[in-house]
Amino acid sequence: METTEIKDQKKMKDKQENPATQPEPTLRDRVIETLKTVYDPEIPVDVYELGLIYEVSIYPVNNVYIKMTLTSPACPAAETIPGEVETKVRQLKDVNDVQVEVTFDPPYSPDMMSEAAKLQLGFL
Repeated sequence: METTEIKDQKKMKDKQENPATQPEPTLRDRVIETLKTVYDPEIPVDVYELGLIYEVSIYPVNNVYIKMTLTSPACPAAETIPGEVETKVRQLKDVNDVQVEVTFDPPYSPDMMSEAAKLQLGFL
């Protein structure tokens, strides 16, 4: 007779081998994956891992709200990054509308970066 642990291991292996058994990612998950394709042109790390995204909310009828910041108010890419975020998220299937709000409160600091971003940029 198999133990519960062995059964759980088999279930996990089946999920890894058969993606059809894995649940569909939520719209929020898909938005976050899309945010990971937007890069600050001066830094080789995406805006999500940089810690520039403060909030991702999905409202009824799939309206997406994103609150984000930039590395500084004088960021040369201030005109392009929020627009790219909006454009890419708007292209996702099922998204109805997108609102991107840029804020500088709280101010950005490198402490907001993920461990992966810090490692990639040599901060660790």
